[in-house]
Amino acid sequence: MLYNIMKIYIKYLLKAHIFTASYFCVLERYGSFMKIFRPEDEILNKVSHIHMIGIGGSGMCPLAEILHSKGYSITGSDNNESDPLKRIIALGIPVFMGHKKENIKNAQLIVYSAAISKDNPELIAAKEQNIPTMERSVLLGIITRKFDNVIGVCGTHGKTTVTSMITQILCINGKDPTAVIGGKLPLINANGRAGDSENMVCESCEFVETFLKLSPDKAVLLNIDNDHLDYFKTMENLVNAFKKFVEMASLVFYNGDDKLSNTAVKNCKNKISFGLNKDNDFYADDITNGLLGLKFKIYKNNADTEKPEFLTEMELSIPGKHNVYNALAAFCVCFNMGIAPKDIVSALDNFNGAGRRFEKIYSNNTLTIIDDYAHHPTEIAATLKAAKSLPFKRVTVLFQPFTFSRTELLLNDFIKSLSIADRVVLTPIMGSREINKSGISSDDIAKGLKNVKCVQSFNEASEYLLSTAQKGDLIITMGGGDIYKAAHIMRDTLNKINE
Repeated sequence: MLYNIMKIYIKYLLKAHIFTASYFCVLERYGSFMKIFRPEDEILNKVSHIHMIGIGGSGMCPLAEILHSKGYSITGSDNNESDPLKRIIALGIPVFMGHKKENIKNAQLIVYSAAISKDNPELIAAKEQNIPTMERSVLLGIITRKFDNVIGVCGTHGKTTVTSMITQILCINGKDPTAVIGGKLPLINANGRAGDSENMVCESCEFVETFLKLSPDKAVLLNIDNDHLDYFKTMENLVNAFKKFVEMASLVFYNGDDKLSNTAVKNCKNKISFGLNKDNDFYADDITNGLLGLKFKIYKNNADTEKPEFLTEMELSIPGKHNVYNALAAFCVCFNMGIAPKDIVSALDNFNGAGRRFEKIYSNNTLTIIDDYAHHPTEIAATLKAAKSLPFKRVTVLFQPFTFSRTELLLNDFIKSLSIADRVVLTPIMGSREINKSGISSDDIAKGLKNVKCVQSFNEASEYLLSTAQKGDLIITMGGGDIYKAAHIMRDTLNKINE
């Protein structure tokens, strides 16, 4: 209690501009020390005009909206038109198309996304003019220290879905959260929002330990799997990163069925487990098939009673057992915040997934097209198993491998998970930030599959899939890159045919 009171008081002092950048505020917590505020935090108290390079990116757009709502003068630049960019412009934020040194005129702070290269003319101009610059994740960390109830959702799989679920529940139940989400939440038609409360829901990504820049009050740990090992090198390093993140929080919700998650939270004093095993603090039981997803009952184990307490029954509108875990995580957080079980269930009644999470792109009585962000074998297997449980005759996956290192490291796992589909179509690997040093290609995946075809473009893939589609088929475009464009090509083609 004293810890929380001191933390709130220090946040008040920071908001009141009392602290300067030379101060560290350190509180003793459970025998160790935790830095609540960092030297860079004071910068938002010293500037009024912030320019954001790549403002239309999915990670930048919510931050621009949050700062704009707090009264900052925001400008931005981008090279590409996008839905998030349209949202930013609709808020009245001036946006320059293209990157030029003139764009940063009168700016007092320059924020850039990780995708922006060092030779960007606006970054170069900022250096020449001695204007402070800051990477997006650093700014997000500063923002998290401006709120008293930050819910940081981490884990290898499910972050966007759970962040979206929590945001939807809080919005519908009048908690008015600020949110930063990795995908579009249909309820708000955006991947973030600026609320007017001390509640903040923040998707917290482990890649290059970005989430350690954040300051969660409550941490949600969904699972830990073998991803981003090009950076972490070993599973021990990966688990230690999650350990550092959850230990920053005063309360941790974690997947009690996940062995590595249990390892990460071992030293956390205040923690709540969820899962399917009945020894968890919250667990799901009596799981049956519903109309679109699974139906299950939620129970709570109480220390003072031998018999578990039945809380509610929930039916999801998105398929797969992995979404039972996701819904349980969201339920635990919101129940802990005082929202009644029936109100949590009601808020999720119409939750049809976040953008690119089993997102329906097209459907008629002949063909259904779904787009999904799954790019790790565990995610692919979960999504395809969920798809196969639905009443479709064939499930075809159009998969775009994402990063050379992941494809090479998990090659056999990719082959195993993709083999769940009835048909597989593979595009070239999207290297993203990487150089292909080993010569790995989609052909290496294809060698281990039976009913498979490799294509060179989205147009070729779309033409092939539509020409070979049969009544009752489900086509899933899948991957962490821009494979969603192929789903849109097929949708637009079918809409023209049906005009």
